[in-house]
Amino acid sequence: MQNVDPKYQALFTPWKIGNVEIKNRIVLCPMGGTSLFGWFELTGCKFDKEAAKFFLERAKNNVGLIIPGIAPLRDTFWGKWLWQNEKMFDDLKVFMDEIHKTGAKLFIQLTAGMGRSWAITELVGPLHKNKFTRAILKPILDTSHELACPSPQPARWAPDIECPEMTVEQIHEIIEAFAKTAKLCKQAGVDGVEVHAVHEGYLLDQFSIEFYNKRTDEYGGSFENRYRFATDVVKAIKEACGEDFPVSLRYSVESKLKGFAEGAVPGEDYIEVGRGMEESEKAAKYLQDAGYDMLNADNGTYDSWYWAHPPMYMPQNCNLEDVAHIKQFVDIPVVCAGRMEPDVGAQAIAEGRIDAMGVARQFLTDPEWITKMIEDRTEDIKPCICCHSGCFNFSSSKGHYNTQDLTDTMGLARCALNPETMQSKKYHLEPAKKQKKIAVIGGGIGGMEAAIVCAKRGHTVTLYEKTDKLGGVFIAAAAPEFKEKDKLLIAWYEREIARQANITVMFNTEVNDVKTLDADEIIVATGAKARKLPIPGSAGAIEAIDYLLGNKEVGDNVVVIGGGLTGCEIAYDLYLKGKKPTVVEMQDDLITTPGICLANTSYLRDFFRANKVPVHLEASVSEITDAGVVVKHKDGSTEMIAADSVVLSVGYLPAPVAKKSGKVHVIGDAANVGNLRTVIWGAWDVCMKI
Repeated sequence: MQNVDPKYQALFTPWKIGNVEIKNRIVLCPMGGTSLFGWFELTGCKFDKEAAKFFLERAKNNVGLIIPGIAPLRDTFWGKWLWQNEKMFDDLKVFMDEIHKTGAKLFIQLTAGMGRSWAITELVGPLHKNKFTRAILKPILDTSHELACPSPQPARWAPDIECPEMTVEQIHEIIEAFAKTAKLCKQAGVDGVEVHAVHEGYLLDQFSIEFYNKRTDEYGGSFENRYRFATDVVKAIKEACGEDFPVSLRYSVESKLKGFAEGAVPGEDYIEVGRGMEESEKAAKYLQDAGYDMLNADNGTYDSWYWAHPPMYMPQNCNLEDVAHIKQFVDIPVVCAGRMEPDVGAQAIAEGRIDAMGVARQFLTDPEWITKMIEDRTEDIKPCICCHSGCFNFSSSKGHYNTQDLTDTMGLARCALNPETMQSKKYHLEPAKKQKKIAVIGGGIGGMEAAIVCAKRGHTVTLYEKTDKLGGVFIAAAAPEFKEKDKLLIAWYEREIARQANITVMFNTEVNDVKTLDADEIIVATGAKARKLPIPGSAGAIEAIDYLLGNKEVGDNVVVIGGGLTGCEIAYDLYLKGKKPTVVEMQDDLITTPGICLANTSYLRDFFRANKVPVHLEASVSEITDAGVVVKHKDGSTEMIAADSVVLSVGYLPAPVAKKSGKVHVIGDAANVGNLRTVIWGAWDVCMKI
């Protein structure tokens, strides 16, 4: 390809999975919520036209291999087997014809189930725990089937619920369903299937790992027995579809597992209780010999979820070394996923260390990112910032199951930064019926997003920013060195604003009275202000934003008051800088706010635990002195914690310069303090109607 930067060239070479040739080395990896057969459908699974639209757009933008999100072999609701819905496969055949016109290939990922990793919610949990309601619910939602796993054990998301042991009959039903469904996929023109999964602590992985599997029958005990479920599946598929039909396996090289709900963070010295590298070397070869044609690999389980779903705190290319190592023990292609960077992926491919690069959530944020790379426009790629706020905000804290909102559970794989992703009916750009003069007050993310949306709809926009730069409070949020993607996002917005001819930016212009503005519509995006802590000595503390911007220096021993997301990120940043942070939080756990993904929160909790960062929960600060802070604990006792500096991170309050009325619209944190998702989606909610 003529314009491709030489450092990416290896990504654009063909390769084969069995007899199927893939045009390039970029794999769109599976994501929950992108199944072509629907996801968590209350009426039963059906061909998902929104997902089909999502994948066709990416196929037209030069992806090599597409693997949609998991297709449950058995509907979550009503319990119908996937292979019994032949109409769905007729629709799939029509879709595959369209995919193949683009030159892309597509594998369908089929799942045996989640077992103990099923993300049981606060709504469903109590219904399952009551035998009476569980029995009533069973014909609609059989929670015991969804939670069934190798041996009785605590559910990952509800440790007070014991998962039942799966019967041999159930295992055989699933194996049969894999074969029947794969055959229908093949008949529909699908290029291959992927088995989900000896990976991430899902059901087949639970069977393979001795820590989870305490069975004494043919599916437990010895190495061969523990991997029997996975090998029986591929043998059944090959028998039904022929040896030439490719079967990929989603595979975790190492579990990174210390115990139930306890993972190992990068660099930690720990004892692996899951699949370690020695067993993985043997398992990879064993699974290949059983019939698998590809390993789609990374690391981790739901107990160490940040390896398979890396937040911004995880190193880029975090799984590459382990995946490259395992390739030495197999002859089949190996794909590596996990915050992969194209230049690093290309180099690893060129060196023969992996065969392809797996990418997932970047496709949610920017469907054209490969095309932009081909055309040497990488600066135009809108970056995924690994926030998981729209795509996978399964959240949990002490004493709570998955606290994700039901509408989110039913609509995964959306994107905080790109509202159109997987919800194009709700969010889309159309020319305005009447072009107007729009004033946007505030140049943070919300204000910039509003300006861009209005400009693209044909309005003339004036953006007022009281400082000399765009970005608002997000400049502070992006300041830590582990927020490199956040910094790229600000740069992307600056370029996008500059290329819109009908946006004028007025820097160093503070608007205090909206009546002075010559505008048909006014959008207030002035953000929020920090809460004050009404205790003696609080005036001597450092506000979170001042710390992040480097406006005030801190000493070596720093107490961070507030264990929400910002407070924990500040403590993490302090530790990385060689300081000694201590976190004080009133709640019974860190980061208890719903909607923040467990992959993100569990990393920070595990990191503090592994590195012995002091965390005081259910504690309040009664006074700040020159010597430190006075902390009051749950039992009424008080303690003086010595500190050179104290950082306040106790939340924010909306700070709108004007109230909503008539032609005045208030968005983002100025309306309700939230996150990037609420800010950006809220901007679209307003700007689509102007």
